[in-house]
This record gives sequence, structure tokens and C-alpha cells, in this order.
Amino acid sequence: MEREALYDLLERLWDRYDREEFIADDPIAVPHRFTSRDDREIAGFLAATIAWGSRPVIVRNGLRMMRFLDDAPCDFVRNASERELATLAPFVHRTFNGGDLIHFIRAIRAMYARHGGLGRFVEASYAATGDMRRVLAAFREEFFRTEHPARCGKHVSSIERGASCKRLCMYFRWMVRRDERGVDFGEWRTIPPAALYMPLDLHSGTMARALGLLGRRQNDWRAVEELTAALRTFDAGDPVRYDFALFGAGIDGFLK
Repeated sequence: MEREALYDLLERLWDRYDREEFIADDPIAVPHRFTSRDDREIAGFLAATIAWGSRPVIVRNGLRMMRFLDDAPCDFVRNASERELATLAPFVHRTFNGGDLIHFIRAIRAMYARHGGLGRFVEASYAATGDMRRVLAAFREEFFRTEHPARCGKHVSSIERGASCKRLCMYFRWMVRRDERGVDFGEWRTIPPAALYMPLDLHSGTMARALGLLGRRQNDWRAVEELTAALRTFDAGDPVRYDFALFGAGIDGFLK
């Protein structure tokens, strides 16, 4: 496909999917229940953590997770007693279970105690490095400073091991990007959208390869860098807005 035609297609697909109608069926619906930055960033991180598998199941279980947190995630993180933490034990989404959730709540609480919030740590890390790749590595390392079983580690991907970090990149997109469409939150205002990397999954990867935007066959970090670099040639200031185009078109079977 010629570059101009590809640009026009990406723009049409972005316009089709970056709309409020996108929210209800996407995991971002979970943090959209809330209005405060702290509630959104906690709900968003937890929803992104379980964002694999069927989207309707992810949304349903994400909303159920919030009910376990009394629909007040920040207050629960800060103030829940050990007895209240124990009530999370029945939660399960695929391999993420109630024990994992309890340890995640403790780790988020520790990050609030040390840094004042998840976003404040991310913003400070970006201010210090100017490199979102280093921020992704630092976030995982800092999060798991809190004592946790080894099994918890699999629920936050490691860029240092070459993972695509799809769920963290998606979470960062939610919290950093801002436009008039109202889907992403734009709460972390000190980080430019230009710094973000694509949340690469099966659907967006398939579309990107079909359109000639991605040559690498594996969905790993090298593929993320390749795809993000290609999308920056179309919009250097906000390349990951095309996540809506590639993912939405992939979900809807655009190529069939």
C-alpha cells in the first residue's frame, strides 16, 4: 500500500474507534467508573493487569474486582485492614487469583507510601530518564520491591526479558494520552504522548503486518519498537493513537 493511502486508512480507522462508544466493551471501562486520578490509576493498573483473554470477561471481572474493593480502590488500598484484604481471596481471573490481588494491593499501598502514587512514580522516573523503556523497567522493579510470592512476577511483564509489555504499555496509554475524544484520561500530564510505545497484541500485530508496518514475526519488545517507530512517521507527537485503528480493525475482522 502506498504511504498516502496507508495514512488515510489509519486515520479513518482511528476516527472510527477512538470514540466514547469504544469504552463500554474495553477494559478501560473499569477505570472510567471513577473520576479521581488516584482511583483511576489504581483501577486502571488492576484492570490492565488482567487484560488478557476475552474482552467481555476482562471487563466483567474488572468490574467485579472493583466491587471487591468496595468501588473505592484508592481508599481500599490505603486503609483496608488485614481482615478486609482477606475478603479478596475468592477473586479469580484466569491465572490471576485472590492471593495475587492481595499482594498487588499491598504493593500499590507501598508505592503510595514511598512515592505518593503510581503515577507520581512514573512521572518522576520519566523526568529523570526521558526514556519510557527505562520507566517500564523501573516500574516493575519498584512494584515488586514489596515482598511477594514468585508467582506474582508473571503478572507484570519484564521489558528487560524482551517482553512486549502490552498491558503496561496499554495502561500508560490510558493515563498519558489526552484528546477531545474522551477515551484516554491524560492524567499524567508531565509525560508527552510522543514518549509512549504501542501496546502490541495478537490483533494489532496481525493488522500491522498486513499493512506493512511491522516485519518482525514475534510479538516481543523488538517488534514494539519497530511498530512504534513506523507509526511515529505518521504522527510523531502521538503515535500510539493508532492503537485504536490497529486493534479495533483486528477485533472487527477488517482483513477478512
